[in-house]
Amino acid sequence: MPRANIINPDQSYTFADYFKLNFAPQDILAYFGVSMQRRSLKLPHSHHTLDRLHDLKTRIEESLPRLTLTSEIARREFLIAPVLTDILHYTQATLNVEYPIVVNNQLKGSLDYLLQNDQVFLVIEAKNEDLEKGFLQLSIELIALDQWIESTENILHGAVSTGNIWQFGQFDRQSRIVTQDLDLYRVPADLADLLLVLMKILQS
Repeated sequence: MPRANIINPDQSYTFADYFKLNFAPQDILAYFGVSMQRRSLKLPHSHHTLDRLHDLKTRIEESLPRLTLTSEIARREFLIAPVLTDILHYTQATLNVEYPIVVNNQLKGSLDYLLQNDQVFLVIEAKNEDLEKGFLQLSIELIALDQWIESTENILHGAVSTGNIWQFGQFDRQSRIVTQDLDLYRVPADLADLLLVLMKILQS
């Protein structure tokens, strides 16, 4: 099927609509002139002391056995939001929740979480715990951010999360390549690494 038929230029699409499409992610991204690759990003870690790690890990470990993770509200409130609020403590970043942007009819909607400091960092929740489709939506939102923000940084960073699993991605604004990290960060097992990576991105 020609790629031109994948996205109807006369139709309006929100970010959430791309999550529902069944086409191959690379074909959908090609419509926007973007290619996709998968590799281990080997992301750098901050050397900051995690003075809240023990409390955060304890709260998550106590909550997980009693949480129904099929509930989006549960994943957001008890797993994703606590991680992000601790990141605010460590980095002094600002957090926008359900941040609306409109670039054009094919690139519009609300970003689940947008962290802003020296860098911008986008986090979206993977609906129905589907990381692959969640990463496609993350890619589309990074493409939209490229045209929305005034930052001169060449690399835009983001992550997709089910709450207990996080996967990072990057968008190279010059080469127009989205990279999907092969490594996954599990909560609470990899919580310290997750926090240190997020902090490094926001403080770089």
